[in-house]
Amino acid sequence: MPPSTRRGLAIATTIALLATSAACGGDGGGSSGRGPVPGVTDTEIVVGTHMPLTGPASAGYSKIAPATKAYFDYVNANGGVHGRKITYKIMDDGYNPANTQQVVRQLVLQDKVFAVLNGLGTPTHTGVLDFLKSNRVPDLFVASGSRSWDQPDKYPGTFGFNPDYTVEGKILANHVKTALPGKKVCFLGQDDDFGRDSLAGVEQVLGAGAVVAKQTYVTSNTNVAPQIGAFKAAGCEVVVLATVPGFTALAVGTAARLGFRPQWLVSNVGADHPTLAKQLGAAAPLLEGMIGVNYLPMQNDTANPWIQLFTKVNKEHNGDAPFDGNTVYGMAVGYLFVQVLQAAGKDLTRESVLAAVSRGGYQGPGLAPLRFSDTDHSGYGGERLTRVSGGVQAYFGPAYETDEGDGPVREYAVAPVAPPANGIPAAS
Repeated sequence: MPPSTRRGLAIATTIALLATSAACGGDGGGSSGRGPVPGVTDTEIVVGTHMPLTGPASAGYSKIAPATKAYFDYVNANGGVHGRKITYKIMDDGYNPANTQQVVRQLVLQDKVFAVLNGLGTPTHTGVLDFLKSNRVPDLFVASGSRSWDQPDKYPGTFGFNPDYTVEGKILANHVKTALPGKKVCFLGQDDDFGRDSLAGVEQVLGAGAVVAKQTYVTSNTNVAPQIGAFKAAGCEVVVLATVPGFTALAVGTAARLGFRPQWLVSNVGADHPTLAKQLGAAAPLLEGMIGVNYLPMQNDTANPWIQLFTKVNKEHNGDAPFDGNTVYGMAVGYLFVQVLQAAGKDLTRESVLAAVSRGGYQGPGLAPLRFSDTDHSGYGGERLTRVSGGVQAYFGPAYETDEGDGPVREYAVAPVAPPANGIPAAS
């Protein structure tokens, strides 16, 4: 059994204990006259991704790529994009950076993918940035809010998708400042750019001295009792979590076991309620009152036209799998990629798809603006707060946008557009 699988099983086992005690590709023929375009033929576009289908981040996240593929299958069933159908090669990296490098090399050198789409994870994807750049592979809509993806001068072919973690930290901290003033604040973050960027955002709003205790975790160690114990000893009343779902559940369950009940504020990365409730099982009521953030329609908002579309796609092309925020996320990524392919035109090249992203102007299900341009590769620029009440996660208050610097956190009042009648972006 590989270490990543052992870690994933360890997380699941630990959570169960806590709950009991208290959750076909190849070089193709492009028509550009520039020679064959990897992954593109007259009838097919082959793209790939690396995802944690197993291991410590698989809870919830293993559902993302199948949802994206389901949306592509829906598009394919309706004629594809400029006559081409999308093939999506999904590789499991177990959230292990060494595995990520191996599977991405396979996608690029053996499978000859046209692009890498929505590769997941800050520590995992960081290790393949230079490889993808040197091989001139479009690196689109990375599934992480690290600021590393927004370096157009250094990595012109890489674009983010998630709001960056500093933006997210600022929005969470703004809620602390306005709704929980004077409370003692603690912070637990993943020991990488995810945690560091989130903390930077929190401290940008609250001040460097406002966080009375700061702790980190690594995904290879499922014991977070020392960190949570330090928070309890410090008298913290509010805990901000920059955690993947398994470690959100571990933190909440461990705190209950230690008799520590703070107000939780959780990164979008680890705040999907259905995922956490499944992890915690009988201890799911511990999530009551949890504050999170999100920027896509809530999976339980059945009146939302995007949720209606994605539910239909899920039933028809994803085996009617359990529908949660990860499903919504995966399909939103798929929709955006199809928009970009439509904008890139029938004469599809790697250069044309990157130029299409940089032109920006994309609208979809998001509650915040997509900021793509020649100088901004960061993706979504804001979020809206969520709260779990009566076992249901719902939005409250306005959506917010901000930057990763010292700009203000301000309301964003532009409503999302409705999806096209057939659920497929039109050619531009």
